Amino acid sequence: MARFGRRKNDDDEAKKKITKASLKKSLRLFKYVKPYAGTFAVGLVFLFLSSAASMVFPYLTGQLVDAANTDFLDQINRIALLLLGVFFLNAVFSFFRIYLFAIVTQKTLASLRQATYYQLIRLKMKFFSERRVGELNSRISSDISLLQETLTTTIAEFLRQIIIIVIGIALLTYISGKLTLLMLALVPVVVLVAVLFGKKIRKLSKEAQDAVADSNVIVEETLQGIATVKAFVNERFEYLRYKKRTDDVIGVSLKGAKWRGAFASFIIFCLFGSIVAVIWYGVVLVQEDQLSIGDLFTFILYSVFVGASLGGIADLYSQLQKAIGATENLLEIFDEDKEEEQEKQFSKKITEGKISFKAVDFAYPSRSDVEVLKNLSFEIESGQQVALVGPSGAGKSTITSLILKFFEVSKGEILIDKLKINEYALADLRSAMAIVPQDVVLFGGSIYDNILYGNPDASKKEVKEAARKANAVEFIEAFPDGYDTLVGERGVQLSGGQRQRIAIARAILKNPKILILDEATSSLDSKSEQLVQQALDELMKGRTSLVIAHRLSTIQKADNILVLQEGRLVESGNHQELLAKEDGLYRDLKTLQMGV
Repeated sequence: MARFGRRKNDDDEAKKKITKASLKKSLRLFKYVKPYAGTFAVGLVFLFLSSAASMVFPYLTGQLVDAANTDFLDQINRIALLLLGVFFLNAVFSFFRIYLFAIVTQKTLASLRQATYYQLIRLKMKFFSERRVGELNSRISSDISLLQETLTTTIAEFLRQIIIIVIGIALLTYISGKLTLLMLALVPVVVLVAVLFGKKIRKLSKEAQDAVADSNVIVEETLQGIATVKAFVNERFEYLRYKKRTDDVIGVSLKGAKWRGAFASFIIFCLFGSIVAVIWYGVVLVQEDQLSIGDLFTFILYSVFVGASLGGIADLYSQLQKAIGATENLLEIFDEDKEEEQEKQFSKKITEGKISFKAVDFAYPSRSDVEVLKNLSFEIESGQQVALVGPSGAGKSTITSLILKFFEVSKGEILIDKLKINEYALADLRSAMAIVPQDVVLFGGSIYDNILYGNPDASKKEVKEAARKANAVEFIEAFPDGYDTLVGERGVQLSGGQRQRIAIARAILKNPKILILDEATSSLDSKSEQLVQQALDELMKGRTSLVIAHRLSTIQKADNILVLQEGRLVESGNHQELLAKEDGLYRDLKTLQMGV
């Protein structure tokens, strides 16, 4: 059962390493920071000032210790006041540092979310056919949230720790070169262990991210199909499925926590071990009059600052690794081909709506070895009502997807108004078409908003006129809130017939040249079907209409009926002509539906 399988990508591990190439790739996202570069630069200034102010504290504390050996109370008071002044300035610098980075982060993330969403909805249908909604939702939510932490805290802290380490080591060297050499002798060992731990932590972090993404997919799928779940009494099954995934998250996360804990323990041991060694050797130097007590105290404080920064960098480095992984996940979306990249810059408009298929072969990209359409040719004249019929899997819905240019044909060509479909700009092509599907998807707003979706520039009068033509006014005005009635997620507050009529009103408002009806009445009761069919008859007037239907009774008035079987056109003609063929597929289908 592929639906329940866990998504794996063996190449992901290599992708998430922090390398020169991955850093260069990730820096592409910083174009979203560029508009706020001035604010970011000021934030960096305050970052440097707060770090520098922190480094003044050990120096003044050492001076205060040395002042204890003198009789100058004024000097002691002056140093104490200077320390308070430094703390105050550090507090001010830190406030502006945090606030300015927050401004940059929130504006950058808003731009990034908008760009990611805009990129996502412009990708080819091939992309969506190969991915699940939960996975894509995770890209916009989880990965960008991870970048929020990185931009707000991690980068600033990483830079701050680097500044503290550089300034700290310089000051330590100035105070005592001998003590500094002793302290730095332990650094290569710490760095080597950090690299080894980092590799393991990075791998476990990636596994935890994948496990969380998989659990999110289950939630998304279950909630989208909640009616099916309840109808099959599979609440416990779905719960156990989710429980297994979340338990996987616990296992991987705790394993990662063990490694991070072991790493932190090692760092702490090295840190305090270094401090003990420094104090021991410092006391020796004090005894030899090579160092004052105040300088030793200052050196110890600087050592603590540098050691803490070295220990903190390991965790920050791990956070950056996860951010690199999230960045690459996002960039995978940005690297996908957009539909617009295939557009030709023509300004041609569809004026008649004549459709021609010429020797078209097609296989879906995800199943390239299975041909859905085979050498298919037919013509639909402007204003004609043409029906597509045939067994399931014959290729009926595929034809509509190709006309809408959701996919490219494998062979042959499609013409509209005697021009190849690729000669139209995609927006111009689809603007001339409207579709009323079997499973109508309404957006979670009002009835008015859902009708207006067909033409966002339409007036209120035009919306109401479209509703009238769609036989929708009666039930709309029966609601207490009328056109402002909320339809619920995917339109769950409305019946199937009501949703269909809203979809028809939406199509009427769009006023298309080409109309596609994909089994628009197949799931309705007799009364709803009658109302919807009346609305469809109104909608089809004067338009090229392509009707997919299982109920053959709904297409008897069609100008032409194309009968498909296994991707081939096997019969064509009007209702009476096709019924006259004794061994014809259409006649067989009609007989089966009549129960004869």
